[in-house]
Amino acid sequence: MQLKLKLSVAVALAAVAGMVSAQDVQVVKIGHVAPMSGAQAHYGKDNANGSAMAVEDLNAQNIVIGGKKIKFELQAEDDAADPKQGTAAAQKLCDSKVAGVVGHLNSGTTIPASKVYNDCGIPHITGAATNPNLTKPGYKTTYRIIANDNALGAGLAFYAADALKLKRVAMIDDRTAYGQGVAEVFKRTALAKGMTVVDEQFTTDKATDFMAILTAIKAKNPDAIFFGGMDPQAGPMLRQMEQLGMTKVKYFGGDGICTSEVAKLAAGAKTLENVVCAEGGSSLEKMPGGMAWKKRYDAKYPAQFQVYSPYTYDATFVLVDAMKRANSTDPKVYTPKLIETSFKGVTGTIAFEPNGELKNPSMTLSVYKDGKKTPLN
Repeated sequence: MQLKLKLSVAVALAAVAGMVSAQDVQVVKIGHVAPMSGAQAHYGKDNANGSAMAVEDLNAQNIVIGGKKIKFELQAEDDAADPKQGTAAAQKLCDSKVAGVVGHLNSGTTIPASKVYNDCGIPHITGAATNPNLTKPGYKTTYRIIANDNALGAGLAFYAADALKLKRVAMIDDRTAYGQGVAEVFKRTALAKGMTVVDEQFTTDKATDFMAILTAIKAKNPDAIFFGGMDPQAGPMLRQMEQLGMTKVKYFGGDGICTSEVAKLAAGAKTLENVVCAEGGSSLEKMPGGMAWKKRYDAKYPAQFQVYSPYTYDATFVLVDAMKRANSTDPKVYTPKLIETSFKGVTGTIAFEPNGELKNPSMTLSVYKDGKKTPLN
């Protein structure tokens, strides 16, 4: 009888301890937004994978904040690369009271969403949107951990003028905030370097037929084309350039075309060999934890890597790092700590300028050799 009583007491105490333990676990939601559907879904899934991997790694650390064990959960939303859907997704995350947001992918969705996050007091960090206008309003909730278009567009123009000695360039952009922004910086820098802009054409981020604008450009005899846009358009454009015999024309673009997917979309076109693209940050080989991280990523998400997932991984960690330093998951309490960030991530050491831009951003130029993206620097 006494033994049974002792066992009952022990079981009861264990149950109470279990209840206390369960009550002491606090679920903290982190939002993520990117195009999970449509032509740019491969970028969005890659970005979401990076954040999901970070959440899994953070939960393995058994983090305690404010005296409670924290269980992080990712709330992933689809903005379909559409500005209206982007603001709707941002409002949904505000209404869900997420603690912070990683995203968005496109500048055209991130810029309007940034006001929504500012108004509801939730910080967001993008590892992909590069238009410099993002940080111009001065929101204390807006951060970027990748080089912006001022670095990318200018870097490409310097390479075109100084390294390749090109003189004549034609411009095409897709009229999005990203495409127009990076094209404008390239154009401005190219003109300052003495290059001539022989033609300017426009398309959309839904187009697939570029024969008319490429034919017009071909008549102007350019050394190069700069395309401000994304790979769903760049791939078919490269195929159509080959069909028109434009196989000697260099093809420049920013991080939107700097993917493994563009090689698939170009479908063996010889013009892929003329691509020079730029992306913010170091190549994976030069990132402090790049290759080890990529090995883990590929094991979890085979053949899904694109460009930005190391940045969404780091962005998720940066949010949580600020929470830990503030000893609070409340955005009102921890957001002021973000500006003080000095975090050693996979992509490098992350610290911010007063406007939320990354300090000392690096940039990588790449070309395509045998169908594979190959860093030049």
